[in-house]
Amino acid sequence: MNLEQLRGFVAITKTGNFTRAADQLHLAQPSLSRQIASLEQNLGIELFNRVRGNVTLTAAGERLLPIARRMLADADTAHHEMAELAGLRSGRIRLGATPTLCTSLVVEVLTEFQASHPGIDLEIVESGSRSLISALIEGSLDLALIVTSLSSGADRAVLELEPLLLERLVVVSGGALPTPFESEQRVTLRELATVPQLMFPDNYDLRGAIDTAMMAADLTPSVALTGAEMDAALRFTERGLGVAVVPAMITVDRPSLRVTPLVEPDLTRTVSLARRTDMAPTHAGAALQALIHDVAARFTAPGAATEHLVQTA
Repeated sequence: MNLEQLRGFVAITKTGNFTRAADQLHLAQPSLSRQIASLEQNLGIELFNRVRGNVTLTAAGERLLPIARRMLADADTAHHEMAELAGLRSGRIRLGATPTLCTSLVVEVLTEFQASHPGIDLEIVESGSRSLISALIEGSLDLALIVTSLSSGADRAVLELEPLLLERLVVVSGGALPTPFESEQRVTLRELATVPQLMFPDNYDLRGAIDTAMMAADLTPSVALTGAEMDAALRFTERGLGVAVVPAMITVDRPSLRVTPLVEPDLTRTVSLARRTDMAPTHAGAALQALIHDVAARFTAPGAATEHLVQTA
């Protein structure tokens, strides 16, 4: 088994086709076929079902896929870390973050990091917390900023989770329109349930938090529309199509939105930094971690624009 065979194997699983995978890898299709045949011969088992041009994984292929991804990710990490140790002013960091954090905390971090370390290539992966946790475990990310806690003992054994911030959830509405609530100072969950609300897709951690809170209070929300991604939901809110519950940091520098604190109950979420415990950070990775801590501290510092929105976890 070698890395070229594993790259070919993973490429075929992504494309579902030998020819497309070969094009992606800049190989002739017969060469890729020989690589896979050799891999299957060495392992003593078939990895793909090949029926009338359709390529699907066998049970053995399903078992090998996450292992192959981890092996390729570890090899890639080793290459970049050795380049750093050799004194090259280069490297790469793969950072994952949720969509809402990308528009607040992450943009500040990446702007400063790129200015200080222009030779480091930055790769950002924007996804939900569950997907980011899976990517970390597979080795396709170096660090991730997530907003949910780990649920299984197996995850805790692989990942280190470090809480950074405790962020409030607030209600936003169109700033140029009459307030939909009795008070401009606060809104209760019960009052929120009576106002048409823009609901995010089911895979949003934020959507799960609101649904859980509503169910716990035995409330049924009034829904204006569902499925809007964050940027679209904010624009819809500005135009008065409904209100939305969003993380507090995302409301900074948005004068067209009215922000009303959500109370009874106060809803918050924990922003955490996650990484694999069995992978030592590269020099660049360690520098990014330090900067994330520094920026998070500034978000909660006295006098900061976000001081009343977040607190140290």
